[in-house]
Amino acid sequence: MPADKPRLVAHLDMDAFFASVELLRRPALRGQPVVVGGRAPDGLVRRLGDYAGRGVVTTATYEARVFGVHSGMGLMKAAALAPDALLLPADFEEYRRMSRLFKEAVHRIVPQVEDRGIDEIYLDLTPLPGVHEALGHDRWGGARAIAQEIKNSVHAATGLHCSIGLAPNKLLAKVASDLDKPDGLTLLMPEDLAQRYWPLPVRRIHGVGPKSSARLEQLGWHTIGDLAAADVADLCERFGEGHGRWLHDAAHGRDDRPVVTSSEPVSLSRETTFERDFHPRHDRAALTAALQHLAERLWNDLVRRGYTGRTVGIKLRFDDFRTVTRDTTLDGPVAGIADLLHGARECLKRVVMSRRIRLLGVRVSNLQRNDADALAAPPRARAAKAPRRREEPNRRSAAAAAGPLPAPRRDVSPQQSLLPLFDEPPGDPHSA
Repeated sequence: MPADKPRLVAHLDMDAFFASVELLRRPALRGQPVVVGGRAPDGLVRRLGDYAGRGVVTTATYEARVFGVHSGMGLMKAAALAPDALLLPADFEEYRRMSRLFKEAVHRIVPQVEDRGIDEIYLDLTPLPGVHEALGHDRWGGARAIAQEIKNSVHAATGLHCSIGLAPNKLLAKVASDLDKPDGLTLLMPEDLAQRYWPLPVRRIHGVGPKSSARLEQLGWHTIGDLAAADVADLCERFGEGHGRWLHDAAHGRDDRPVVTSSEPVSLSRETTFERDFHPRHDRAALTAALQHLAERLWNDLVRRGYTGRTVGIKLRFDDFRTVTRDTTLDGPVAGIADLLHGARECLKRVVMSRRIRLLGVRVSNLQRNDADALAAPPRARAAKAPRRREEPNRRSAAAAAGPLPAPRRDVSPQQSLLPLFDEPPGDPHSA
């Protein structure tokens, strides 16, 4: 790329995506503090202060965020901050449908798109005709015009607004998209670093988490500018060679990661957090039913996306928030719900059920593309090989694709479905 035609990357982030989708269906709630989260089978709007349960905030409108409510916060804590906010149940099928619509609209303009989740994508605008052309006195006028065209197309396809950050790399584009929300279009170029990037707190660097930012601030580096002025040798001494140099590069806005237009998932998973903690002995029937439901949904995901896998894993979180995972590798690829349940049961045999259970999950890893013969093969449960114990893997779990769920493949007989997947635990579990 010639020096006068630098790399241009965009980060597109839908504004309060889940809440915005809900407001399309309930326009009378616009301008009010609205929180999406929890479970409500009837789909009714409720006052947040009346909520009782352990759900978490999926998202919130900007009117609710001014009270300190944010994604991932417990709904009970959110209720204490904004009791008069309105609470809506989440509808993930609709969110996936809208996600598909906005991404299709973007793909018609920009071919090089990196999918980063249900509500955000990266775009490589560099090869697009006219993107480097100036418009009047605006050096980046061509880039702004294309970004505005993308925003207009997303709104036309969905009725929703998005924010776009334009920058020479993904790191700065991610920061830029958050600077002027909602409905923002922000450029963050090297000449803008001193004014718009360096005054930001260090936690605004994507990849600097709460622990790292707390330590940086403790050492006197409060802003990104402080970090940019730091001696790289000092950073390497305190944070290690690799991380220290990355912090220094990030503070100077340097990032050479490509926009990845295609990738294979490492694993697929489904999990659920229960409304109350389940006792591993007295609630065995409910736990078994929950595991069967998760396995059914996971099998649907595998079929829809055209994958199978050899390794089945389970995830348990107990009432003391301790998380346990187990994996087992089967003799052959998973071919149905029965295989998933068989593998999950083998994993569960290796877990000491000493406390009540608040979260249950099942996953398949060692994924491979399925073929017609494998999909047509009759379901079968195989004996597991010697199971391998390992800690929770640091791997990316792929979200389910957009679109309606197909009819589940029911290869579990009524007799099989009555078998308890949770064995009688050794000893009486904690009763609190």
